[in-house]
Amino acid sequence: MTQQLFKEESKPLHIQVSDFIREKIYSKEWGVHTKIPSEYSLVKELGVSRGTVQKGIRALAGEGLLTQIRGKGTFVTEPSLYHPAGGNLLSFAESLRMQGISFVTKVVTKEIVETDEITSEKLQVPLGSPILFLRRLRLVNDEPALLMESKMSLLTCPKLDAYDFTKATLFSAIEETSKRRIGFAKQWHGARVAGSERGALLRCDEASPVLNIDQICYLENNVPAEWGNIWLPANRYVLSSVLQRA
Repeated sequence: MTQQLFKEESKPLHIQVSDFIREKIYSKEWGVHTKIPSEYSLVKELGVSRGTVQKGIRALAGEGLLTQIRGKGTFVTEPSLYHPAGGNLLSFAESLRMQGISFVTKVVTKEIVETDEITSEKLQVPLGSPILFLRRLRLVNDEPALLMESKMSLLTCPKLDAYDFTKATLFSAIEETSKRRIGFAKQWHGARVAGSERGALLRCDEASPVLNIDQICYLENNVPAEWGNIWLPANRYVLSSVLQRA
Protein backbone atom coordinates (compact mmCIF):
# COMPACT_ATOMS: atom_id res chain seq x y z
CA MET A 1 0.00 0.00 0.00
CA THR A 2 1.50 3.34 -1.05
CA GLN A 3 1.67 6.10 1.56
CA GLN A 4 2.33 9.49 0.01
CA LEU A 5 3.92 12.04 2.33
CA PHE A 6 2.28 15.44 2.75
CA LYS A 7 4.34 17.65 0.48
CA GLU A 8 2.31 20.74 1.30
CA GLU A 9 3.27 20.53 5.00
CA SER A 10 5.92 22.87 6.38
CA LYS A 11 7.83 19.90 7.82
CA PRO A 12 10.72 18.93 5.46
CA LEU A 13 10.18 15.68 3.57
CA HIS A 14 13.28 13.95 4.94
CA ILE A 15 11.96 14.53 8.48
CA GLN A 16 8.64 13.03 7.42
CA VAL A 17 10.59 10.00 6.15
CA SER A 18 12.37 9.72 9.51
CA ASP A 19 9.03 10.01 11.33
CA PHE A 20 7.53 7.26 9.17
CA ILE A 21 10.41 4.84 9.86
CA ARG A 22 10.63 5.80 13.54
CA GLU A 23 6.94 5.01 14.05
CA LYS A 24 7.42 1.58 12.45
CA ILE A 25 10.21 0.90 14.97
CA TYR A 26 8.47 2.35 18.02
CA SER A 27 5.27 0.41 17.26
CA LYS A 28 7.40 -2.80 17.02
CA GLU A 29 6.18 -3.37 13.47
CA TRP A 30 9.87 -3.41 12.59
CA GLY A 31 11.61 -5.20 15.47
CA VAL A 32 15.23 -5.35 16.57
CA HIS A 33 17.57 -6.72 13.85
CA THR A 34 14.83 -6.30 11.21
CA LYS A 35 16.11 -5.28 7.80
CA ILE A 36 14.04 -2.28 6.74
CA PRO A 37 12.76 -1.96 3.15
CA SER A 38 15.29 -0.92 0.52
CA GLU A 39 15.71 2.71 -0.46
CA TYR A 40 14.01 1.90 -3.78
CA SER A 41 11.01 0.40 -1.95
CA LEU A 42 10.72 3.43 0.35
CA VAL A 43 10.98 5.81 -2.61
CA LYS A 44 8.12 3.96 -4.29
CA GLU A 45 6.02 3.69 -1.12
CA LEU A 46 6.45 7.26 0.11
CA GLY A 47 6.56 9.05 -3.24
CA VAL A 48 9.77 10.99 -2.58
CA SER A 49 13.26 11.11 -4.10
CA ARG A 50 16.02 8.68 -3.21
CA GLY A 51 18.09 11.54 -1.76
CA THR A 52 15.22 12.39 0.61
CA VAL A 53 14.99 8.77 1.77
CA GLN A 54 18.76 8.60 2.28
CA LYS A 55 18.74 11.80 4.34
CA GLY A 56 15.91 10.47 6.55
CA ILE A 57 17.74 7.18 7.11
CA ARG A 58 21.02 8.95 7.94
CA ALA A 59 19.24 10.98 10.62
CA LEU A 60 17.94 7.80 12.29
CA ALA A 61 21.37 6.19 12.06
CA GLY A 62 22.69 9.26 13.88
CA GLU A 63 20.06 8.73 16.58
CA GLY A 64 21.19 5.14 16.95
CA LEU A 65 17.89 3.64 15.76
CA LEU A 66 19.34 2.19 12.55
CA THR A 67 22.66 0.73 11.47
CA GLN A 68 23.78 0.56 7.87
CA ILE A 69 25.87 -2.44 6.80
CA ARG A 70 27.62 -2.09 3.46
CA GLY A 71 26.40 -4.65 0.95
CA LYS A 72 23.68 -5.97 3.27
CA GLY A 73 21.25 -3.16 3.97
CA THR A 74 19.90 -1.11 6.88
CA PHE A 75 18.80 -2.77 10.11
CA VAL A 76 16.96 -1.80 13.31
CA THR A 77 19.55 -1.50 16.06
CA GLU A 78 19.49 -3.34 19.37
CA PRO A 79 20.67 -1.35 22.41
CA SER A 80 23.97 -2.95 23.38
CA LEU A 81 24.33 -1.64 26.93
CA TYR A 82 22.14 -2.31 29.96
CA HIS A 83 22.04 -0.84 33.44
CA PRO A 84 19.86 -1.97 36.37
CA ALA A 85 17.60 0.86 37.52
CA GLY A 86 16.20 -0.86 40.59
CA GLY A 87 17.48 -2.87 43.55
CA ASN A 88 21.12 -2.36 44.52
CA LEU A 89 22.93 0.88 43.71
CA LEU A 90 25.59 0.16 41.09
CA SER A 91 27.88 2.62 39.38
CA PHE A 92 27.90 2.47 35.59
CA ALA A 93 31.50 1.20 35.75
CA GLU A 94 30.40 -1.68 37.99
CA SER A 95 27.47 -2.42 35.69
CA LEU A 96 29.68 -2.56 32.58
CA ARG A 97 32.20 -4.83 34.30
CA MET A 98 29.42 -7.19 35.37
CA GLN A 99 28.44 -7.47 31.68
CA GLY A 100 32.06 -8.18 30.73
CA ILE A 101 32.25 -4.98 28.69
CA SER A 102 35.57 -3.16 28.44
CA PHE A 103 35.51 0.62 28.53
CA VAL A 104 37.75 3.67 28.59
CA THR A 105 37.09 6.76 30.71
CA LYS A 106 38.12 10.16 29.39
CA VAL A 107 38.21 13.13 31.77
CA VAL A 108 36.78 16.11 29.86
CA THR A 109 36.69 18.61 32.76
CA LYS A 110 38.23 18.49 36.23
CA GLU A 111 38.28 21.74 38.17
CA ILE A 112 37.70 23.18 41.63
CA VAL A 113 34.97 25.83 41.72
CA GLU A 114 32.98 27.65 44.38
CA THR A 115 29.59 26.31 45.42
CA ASP A 116 26.66 28.23 43.97
CA GLU A 117 23.22 28.42 45.57
CA ILE A 118 21.75 25.36 43.83
CA THR A 119 24.79 23.14 44.49
CA SER A 120 24.95 24.38 48.09
CA GLU A 121 21.37 23.21 48.58
CA LYS A 122 21.88 19.87 46.82
CA LEU A 123 25.10 18.96 48.68
CA GLN A 124 24.14 20.68 51.95
CA VAL A 125 27.41 22.64 52.19
CA PRO A 126 28.11 26.38 52.73
CA LEU A 127 27.74 28.76 49.81
CA GLY A 128 31.15 29.52 48.28
CA SER A 129 32.84 26.41 49.68
CA PRO A 130 35.10 24.43 47.30
CA ILE A 131 33.62 21.68 45.14
CA LEU A 132 35.12 19.46 42.48
CA PHE A 133 33.37 19.62 39.12
CA LEU A 134 34.12 16.50 37.11
CA ARG A 135 32.94 15.70 33.60
CA ARG A 136 33.79 12.23 32.30
CA LEU A 137 33.06 10.52 29.01
CA ARG A 138 32.90 6.72 29.01
CA LEU A 139 33.64 4.97 25.73
CA VAL A 140 32.90 1.39 24.66
CA ASN A 141 34.61 0.17 21.48
CA ASP A 142 35.75 3.75 20.96
CA GLU A 143 32.11 4.92 20.85
CA PRO A 144 30.70 7.28 23.54
CA ALA A 145 28.43 5.29 25.85
CA LEU A 146 27.60 7.90 28.48
CA LEU A 147 28.55 11.34 29.73
CA MET A 148 28.79 11.93 33.49
CA GLU A 149 28.83 15.36 35.12
CA SER A 150 29.46 15.36 38.87
CA LYS A 151 29.83 17.88 41.68
CA MET A 152 31.34 16.85 45.04
CA SER A 153 32.14 18.95 48.11
CA LEU A 154 35.82 18.93 49.08
CA LEU A 155 34.68 19.51 52.66
CA THR A 156 32.88 16.15 52.58
CA CYS A 157 35.51 14.42 50.44
CA PRO A 158 38.91 16.05 51.12
CA LYS A 159 41.61 15.64 48.45
CA LEU A 160 39.16 14.08 46.00
CA ASP A 161 40.76 16.26 43.32
CA ALA A 162 44.03 14.29 43.65
CA TYR A 163 42.58 11.17 42.01
CA ASP A 164 43.18 10.12 38.42
CA PHE A 165 39.63 9.48 37.24
CA THR A 166 40.73 7.84 34.01
CA LYS A 167 41.56 4.90 36.30
CA ALA A 168 39.81 5.41 39.65
CA THR A 169 36.03 5.07 39.92
CA LEU A 170 34.19 7.95 41.53
CA PHE A 171 32.29 5.81 44.05
CA SER A 172 35.49 4.23 45.41
CA ALA A 173 37.23 7.63 45.57
CA ILE A 174 34.29 9.17 47.45
CA GLU A 175 34.30 6.32 49.98
CA GLU A 176 38.07 6.55 50.49
CA THR A 177 38.13 10.33 51.00
CA SER A 178 34.98 10.58 53.11
CA LYS A 179 35.89 7.51 55.20
CA ARG A 180 32.31 6.32 54.81
CA ARG A 181 30.44 3.99 52.50
CA ILE A 182 27.87 5.24 50.02
CA GLY A 183 24.46 4.34 51.40
CA PHE A 184 21.84 5.17 48.78
CA ALA A 185 20.92 7.50 45.93
CA LYS A 186 17.89 9.46 44.79
CA GLN A 187 17.33 9.57 41.05
CA TRP A 188 15.11 11.49 38.66
CA HIS A 189 14.82 10.32 35.05
CA GLY A 190 13.89 12.57 32.15
CA ALA A 191 14.03 12.73 28.36
CA ARG A 192 16.04 15.60 26.87
CA VAL A 193 17.61 16.60 23.57
CA ALA A 194 21.39 16.40 23.47
CA GLY A 195 22.14 20.03 22.62
CA SER A 196 25.25 21.14 20.74
CA GLU A 197 27.84 20.69 23.52
CA ARG A 198 26.74 17.28 24.80
CA GLY A 199 25.82 16.14 21.30
CA ALA A 200 29.39 16.79 20.19
CA LEU A 201 30.79 14.77 23.11
CA LEU A 202 28.34 11.89 22.57
CA ARG A 203 28.80 12.07 18.78
CA CYS A 204 25.12 12.43 18.10
CA ASP A 205 23.01 15.12 16.47
CA GLU A 206 22.23 18.04 18.78
CA ALA A 207 18.51 17.31 18.30
CA SER A 208 18.89 13.63 19.16
CA PRO A 209 17.06 12.32 22.25
CA VAL A 210 19.07 11.43 25.35
CA LEU A 211 18.09 10.07 28.73
CA ASN A 212 19.11 12.26 31.65
CA ILE A 213 19.52 10.83 35.15
CA ASP A 214 19.69 13.52 37.82
CA GLN A 215 21.18 11.80 40.86
CA ILE A 216 22.21 12.62 44.42
CA CYS A 217 24.32 9.98 46.17
CA TYR A 218 24.29 9.91 49.96
CA LEU A 219 26.80 8.47 52.41
CA GLU A 220 25.67 5.99 55.05
CA ASN A 221 25.26 8.91 57.49
CA ASN A 222 22.73 10.56 55.08
CA VAL A 223 25.19 13.27 54.01
CA PRO A 224 25.06 14.06 50.26
CA ALA A 225 28.35 13.10 48.62
CA GLU A 226 27.72 13.69 44.92
CA TRP A 227 25.25 15.57 42.78
CA GLY A 228 25.50 14.15 39.30
CA ASN A 229 23.87 14.29 35.91
CA ILE A 230 24.28 11.31 33.62
CA TRP A 231 23.51 11.56 29.91
CA LEU A 232 22.76 8.36 28.00
CA PRO A 233 22.39 8.33 24.20
CA ALA A 234 18.98 6.99 23.24
CA ASN A 235 18.93 3.53 21.65
CA ARG A 236 22.40 2.67 22.99
CA TYR A 237 21.46 2.18 26.63
CA VAL A 238 18.53 0.42 28.30
CA LEU A 239 17.66 0.75 31.99
CA SER A 240 16.22 -2.49 33.37
CA SER A 241 14.29 -3.16 36.57
CA VAL A 242 12.63 -6.05 38.39
CA LEU A 243 9.73 -4.69 40.43
CA GLN A 244 7.78 -6.49 43.13
CA ARG A 245 4.09 -5.73 43.45
CA ALA A 246 3.31 -4.10 46.82
